[in-house]
Amino acid sequence: MKKIGMYIALFGVLAIVLPFFELQLRLLSWIDNWGETTSWIIKIGLIVVGGILFFMASKNETNVTNENQGE
Repeated sequence: MKKIGMYIALFGVLAIVLPFFELQLRLLSWIDNWGETTSWIIKIGLIVVGGILFFMASKNETNVTNENQGE
């Protein structure tokens, strides 16, 4: 889950940054068809959801490691 969260957040950041360089990810080009406001909401949502997945997986790995050391 940690890698998936990292990739989702990375796609969100790239979707925000690349248009400033006249570039766009083909995978996420459909986002701009819904208008500017909706596009920004989806891009920021990708970053937030990716960050949540990344940090929840990190916390879960730490808890599993601590439980295994106690045995």
